[in-house]
Amino acid sequence: MNKSPRSLKRRMHGVMFRFPGMITCNEFEDFILAYLEDELPPVKKRVFELHLRVCRSCRLYLAAYERTLAATKASREDYNELEASVPEDLIAAILAANKG
Repeated sequence: MNKSPRSLKRRMHGVMFRFPGMITCNEFEDFILAYLEDELPPVKKRVFELHLRVCRSCRLYLAAYERTLAATKASREDYNELEASVPEDLIAAILAANKG
């Protein structure tokens, strides 16, 4: 009986998650921010990275998470630039008109 490479890969994926100390996808999500901020202890970081190697879904999730963080940072920078460019007298006039 010849197993397809995909079937073998799927079985290996299941075996990897049964290793002692291996984290689940839900646990992976709990560690993402600490991982990106390089705050995981060395053992947890190795387990996290091992999970990344065997779990395509979590690799995709991490990539999306990183893109979201980058977009948020860029939008904050854009907002700060915009806010700094608004003349003070315009702000004062708008505030005065709203009081009146």
